[in-house]
Amino acid sequence: MSFFPSSLENLIEKFSALPGIGKKSAQRLAFYVLSQSEEYAASFAKAIIDAKLNVQTCKSCMNLTEGEYCRICTSDKRDKSTICVVSEPRDVLSFERGREYNGLYHVLHGTLSPMSNIGPDDIKISELISRVANGSIDEVIMAMNPDTEGEATAMYISRLLKPFEIKVSRLAYGIPVGSNLEFADDATLTRALEGRTEM
Repeated sequence: MSFFPSSLENLIEKFSALPGIGKKSAQRLAFYVLSQSEEYAASFAKAIIDAKLNVQTCKSCMNLTEGEYCRICTSDKRDKSTICVVSEPRDVLSFERGREYNGLYHVLHGTLSPMSNIGPDDIKISELISRVANGSIDEVIMAMNPDTEGEATAMYISRLLKPFEIKVSRLAYGIPVGSNLEFADDATLTRALEGRTEM
C-alpha cells in the first residue's frame, strides 16, 4: 500500500530510475521539486525536454553537441592529427578540465562487454576507423578506464588500427600523487613501472 498520492509515487519512481539514485534520494528529490514554485517545476521539465530534443552526437567525434559538429571539432586551435578515444562524453570533460590535451576526441559511448551483450557494433568503433582511414591522423590515444572492459576495448581497437601504420598509445597508469606505495596493488605497481618516464 502506497502512502503517497499516485502522481508523487510516479515522480519518485522516475527519480529512482536514474543511475546512482536510491529510493531515499529519489524521495528527497521529489519532495524538493514539490516544494518549489510551479515556474521552477515547469522550467525544470522544459530543460529536460530541450536537452532531449536538441542534444545530438557530433558527426565527426560522436561527442554531444547541439549542431552538426561540436566546438572541439570545429576549432582551428586543435591538433587535428591526434585523436583521444574515450568511453563516454563525460570523459571529454575530464581531459578538457586539465587543459593539457589539445587534440581531437572520439567518444565510443560504451566499452565492449560480452557479459552485457555489448559488441563492436553497439559502440562507435566503425566511425573511429572511418576517421583514421581518411589519412590525416598520426596518433590515436586509448583513454579508457583501466578495467577489464576498457582494456579489452583498447586492445580490440588497436588491432583494427594496425594496418593504418599510425602510432597507437595508451594512458600511463600508476601511483596517484599523494598516495603511499604500501597501499598500491600489484597491477598498479606493474603499470607504474611500465609507464615510467626519464627524469
